[in-house]
Amino acid sequence: MKKIVAILAASTTLALSGAAAAQAPVAAPVAAAAAAPAALDPAALKAARELFDSMNYRQSMQEMMRQMSQSAMQSMRPMMEAATSQDKRLSEAQRKQMLDKIDAKMPQLNQMMMESMGDPALVDELLAQAIPIYARNFTVDELHQLAAFYATPVGKKMMAVMPKLASESMASSQQLMAQRMQPMMARLLTILQD
Repeated sequence: MKKIVAILAASTTLALSGAAAAQAPVAAPVAAAAAAPAALDPAALKAARELFDSMNYRQSMQEMMRQMSQSAMQSMRPMMEAATSQDKRLSEAQRKQMLDKIDAKMPQLNQMMMESMGDPALVDELLAQAIPIYARNFTVDELHQLAAFYATPVGKKMMAVMPKLASESMASSQQLMAQRMQPMMARLLTILQD
């Protein structure tokens, strides 16, 4: 059972790697910002908040998180199947038993992921991190220009299709990552067998 839990945890991490990649442009500045806090212009913070409002950021992020959760869950079973099939020490019966146990836990894991990724507080936390980043990297005028762009038809379209773009990008990234991660998962299974 410990092996299954470890495999599920590793698979969840790998499945969400697309989510992390989608957030990578934000993650690096967050780390840099945490290292060197500086006083921010209140007008820039206000303009950044207005920008996120004009982007309908809250709704877009909630939809993006929902789609990313679904995509991650859909890719998890194939990743686990590939990982177990590469472990030559497992018999066919052991592989089937392991996959059956994973399948039995999938609804619970899916529920846990949907609750975690669908938590409205997550969007609040993302906004709390993103607003200072934008305020630090754009002038008040630039933030107003960005907000004006998102008020245009093409800006609105960009925000409307952003969750779909992120979901499709995540799915294609996960396929690529699954191919590259299969050898690592096989090694992980080897370590877990010892």
